[in-house]
Amino acid sequence: MVEIGNYQMAIDLLCCHLGLTEDEAKQQLGISTEKQAEKTITDKERHAVVGMSEEK
Repeated sequence: MVEIGNYQMAIDLLCCHLGLTEDEAKQQLGISTEKQAEKTITDKERHAVVGMSEEK
């Protein structure tokens, strides 16, 4: 996991100059919080289960 503090200046610049939200800026930089990573994993698991149930 990347330390977000190391990228805070870049995040701030993207937010201020491009009008991005903090989450959008982090996404543009290829970094995310642990909570976002967990949500992504959960979403992928959900899609896999739905896909398996539709195959029948």
